[in-house]
Amino acid sequence: MSEILSEQMIDRVLVITVDDGKANALSHLLVDELGAAIKRAGDDEGIGAVVVAGRPGRFSAGFDLSVIQSGDPAKVEALLAAGGHLIHDIYASGVPVVAACTGHALAAGALLLLASDYRVGPDAAVKIGLNETAIGLALPGWAVAIAQDRLSRRHLQHAVALANLGDGRGAVAMGYLDEVVEAEQVIETAIARAATFAALDRRSYAVTAQRLRRATLAVMTQDLGHTP
Repeated sequence: MSEILSEQMIDRVLVITVDDGKANALSHLLVDELGAAIKRAGDDEGIGAVVVAGRPGRFSAGFDLSVIQSGDPAKVEALLAAGGHLIHDIYASGVPVVAACTGHALAAGALLLLASDYRVGPDAAVKIGLNETAIGLALPGWAVAIAQDRLSRRHLQHAVALANLGDGRGAVAMGYLDEVVEAEQVIETAIARAATFAALDRRSYAVTAQRLRRATLAVMTQDLGHTP
């Protein structure tokens, strides 16, 4: 039994809740467990859509800072690569993935939003965005590729290079979120949206989504040296 992930089936929607009791930072453990859950969903014909939800007030604060600030380049590179494979696999998933952004979503947390088909967040003063350059990190090529694909062209320079963050409504304008609701309704709304997507024909969705994202996935694959 995982200490940081819980799963619940609601009709044909698999709801995955991430809660490490802290900031939901993407550690190797969280990356591995969430990646495995996404893969199981793709392999299970009984699952029509997935919801990935955070803990109250936090969706994800990004990569594990104990690794990022360790001063060990090999460890940093390994975690960034593992996170990149997770983002790639969510974006390439054969089932629709809905993000229930329950609070702050920074750095890799924002990338999880970009990888999801549909994103529901709170109409609140949360912080959402790619803050890497503000904390002394350069975005990997795979992260830039998905940001270029999903973010508003008008906001791209400010959001990516200048590390501008948005609140709930700002994140909709920037392209991190699709809609905002009252904070207590985020997960419920995400499940409702996912139930609608679960009614789609799985094969038709998978083929169409792959064709739609082919160019971006190819860039991510090349940058990651990823073998599907």
